Amino acid sequence: MLCTHKHGEVTLQASIQTETELLVPMAASNNLIKHGAVLLPEKPVDYESEKDLLESIKSYLHRYVDLSLEFTEVASAYVLLTWVYDAFNELCYLRFSGDFGSGKSRALWVLGSICNKAFFASAASTISPVFYTLDLFRGTLILDEADFRYSDLQSDITKILNNGSVCGFPVLRQTQNSAKEFDPRAFNVFGPKIVAMRKKFDDIALESRFLTEDMGTRPLRDDIPLNLPVEQQKEALDLRNKLLMYRFKTVASAAIDVSQVDRTRSGRFNQTVVPLLSVITDEGTRLVIKSCAMRDDDKSASLRSLSIEAELVETICELIGEDSTTASIAVGVIAASLRQKVTGEFERPITSRYVGQLLRGDLGLFTFKKHGNYVLPASEYEKVKQIAKRYGLTT
Repeated sequence: MLCTHKHGEVTLQASIQTETELLVPMAASNNLIKHGAVLLPEKPVDYESEKDLLESIKSYLHRYVDLSLEFTEVASAYVLLTWVYDAFNELCYLRFSGDFGSGKSRALWVLGSICNKAFFASAASTISPVFYTLDLFRGTLILDEADFRYSDLQSDITKILNNGSVCGFPVLRQTQNSAKEFDPRAFNVFGPKIVAMRKKFDDIALESRFLTEDMGTRPLRDDIPLNLPVEQQKEALDLRNKLLMYRFKTVASAAIDVSQVDRTRSGRFNQTVVPLLSVITDEGTRLVIKSCAMRDDDKSASLRSLSIEAELVETICELIGEDSTTASIAVGVIAASLRQKVTGEFERPITSRYVGQLLRGDLGLFTFKKHGNYVLPASEYEKVKQIAKRYGLTT
């Protein structure tokens, strides 16, 4: 059935006729729905207040998963965000990190069971159904064992995660139509995502999109059931029903709360965390979310400071010195200074061409040819200073 909410009235309908088309729901016999790969609510059920709804979510998570108190607050707020995510243009992701047996999969199942149209996938899945299902249901991707073994799978899931945090960036894939003709298609992968993995992604930019809970770092609470009881599924359905009503009541008014923007933090921090803060009105919960997000943002900054790009920026700053009016610096000179600084630390040879690629591509700096050699002009030095701040280089 299709559930609609208009002027405070809720109706369940077999179809809806608009001015231009007839809308019908996905069939209950759909394989993904029938096997619980996609979880839907049953009907909208009213709740007392946002505070009571949040407390119910926290109690549910505490009963079945051993999370830190801080991350329980974060995860509960994220559940609300999944039900109104389409009111925002940027999102962060959640991640459970740890070795096998640390409770990652349990956390994924329990949390995912109350998210908006949760779609469960694992490393055993082929990647094409993931693209199609995300595009079709526009729900929450729950991805287990995201440490894909094969490079092509790793590449595809990285595309989903990179493009899926910002609205308006579909992934293009080559498909075939019924006539066996190649037919390029855009897949909408924007939406909330919760993943479990043992390691971290190599891409520092992708790492910065996650709020992470490290699992298995303390003994399991004695009151956590080793096997999920049947009551868990009923509790999850009850919460999904209330969360559907939460969506009906709040999605039209959901918007960025500009008062939550922190100008002392990175642009990525504000892009991804402010939507999460905007769905919460309780200041105590907001403070906990900010604390968790700042911790992860500082970790990302630390990782950036250890990268080849950070070493390159630091090298340029040293060559500029205190006099920012210094004449242009040859890219070859920058490369030679960088080689001395990072000898043996990076596998790739530090050539002038490679440094030029880093300057133009990764750092977005302008270079031009002068007397047969590429140089970095003095007009770019102010930009270098701003990049240095982003990489945590204070000198």
